[in-house]
Amino acid sequence: MGPSPFPDIGKRAKDLLTKDYNFDHKFTLSVPCSGAMGVTATGWKRDQIFVGDICTQYRNGNTTVDLKIDTDSNLFYRVTQDQVLPGIKTTFSFNIPDHKSGKLDVQYLHDHAAVFSSIGLAPSPLLEFNAAVGNSDLVLGGEVGFDTVSASFTKYNAGISINKPDFSAALIVMDKGQAVKASYFHAVNPLKGTAVAAEMIHRFSNYENTFTIGSSHAVDPITLIKTRFSDNGKMAMLCQREWRPKSQIALSVEYDTKAAHSASKLGLALALKP
Repeated sequence: MGPSPFPDIGKRAKDLLTKDYNFDHKFTLSVPCSGAMGVTATGWKRDQIFVGDICTQYRNGNTTVDLKIDTDSNLFYRVTQDQVLPGIKTTFSFNIPDHKSGKLDVQYLHDHAAVFSSIGLAPSPLLEFNAAVGNSDLVLGGEVGFDTVSASFTKYNAGISINKPDFSAALIVMDKGQAVKASYFHAVNPLKGTAVAAEMIHRFSNYENTFTIGSSHAVDPITLIKTRFSDNGKMAMLCQREWRPKSQIALSVEYDTKAAHSASKLGLALALKP
């Protein structure tokens, strides 16, 4: 197995600490219309505002077409062609009415390398490139972004990760070298789905350190409990239950210990798939 792409460095720890936490009211309905087509409707209430979108996906061989429209009448279109050449996948996307949003992405996966490039389809495009080399156990990579309008770099980061079945450690130099992030994930008891993760960020400009720790535990095959605590005093908990196959309900709560007089954040997410 080849290396994971650069954006996936530290992904196991990041997913445990952030994935599925939701402090709004969210509803998702996925309906497979046929073997090659599906429709997904998503709506969420944030404060007193309700927004949503409808997404359709069509697959034919190595081609996938995604079409999404939201409540603001924005239209998102994406066409993905897999295996254009061995190991190469291309994606073309654009938004309407943003006529400058067109973008072409090319991904190349090899046994010892993962390369991704992106170019905006505009007169003065934004260029992005990232690459990772190694294998499934050790990954070394970097990314760079360049704005042709200002002739300046928008980002340049580098990272390394070590991955084993029961643990993963990553170190990333980010924010154009102004900060470093270290993360660690450990599967304490894989049979019971118990795992812990920690993430720390050090900023060189003001010598500030921030950290987040979290845990995950499968109470039973259909119930998952997650907890999270950050140095800013915020504590969060997630309870997710699969009440029928491929359908889940999740309850998230966050309490700020440094703002005891403010109300806790409470979120509910319901995902249905008939």
